Amino acid sequence: MKPHYELIEHTADVGVKAYGKSIADCFSCAAKGMFDIITDSSNIEEKGEYTLKLKSEDLEQLLVDFLSELLFLHSSRNLVFGFFDVSIDQDKVELSASIKGESFDLTKHQYGVEIKAVTYHMLQVHNESPLFVQVLFDI
Repeated sequence: MKPHYELIEHTADVGVKAYGKSIADCFSCAAKGMFDIITDSSNIEEKGEYTLKLKSEDLEQLLVDFLSELLFLHSSRNLVFGFFDVSIDQDKVELSASIKGESFDLTKHQYGVEIKAVTYHMLQVHNESPLFVQVLFDI
């Protein structure tokens, strides 16, 4: 099966190009890719569930806001996530997501690359076939 995202190498950054059957799927796969960069998310259990609700002026900003919120939860609460159920109302540019994960534990999770921020460089939300999103992270 084809991976739902691919990593993008760029100078001092790393990024994700994520695919899906819907833009919401693409957002989910981008989040999965981000946490695969941070740690091996295959070891992440669904111990805690968090709900996010976001509204932005366009889909690109919504993607940045979504991933930035996940990154904030990771850095401020030492959480890692591996499961993302995302819904997007494109007319209202609103996102609601149920995310599941657990506390980061070095005895269980590998430490990957520290992501400092979600950037706007090369940011794309391609809303026509093939559906994909692309985002770079400052590392």
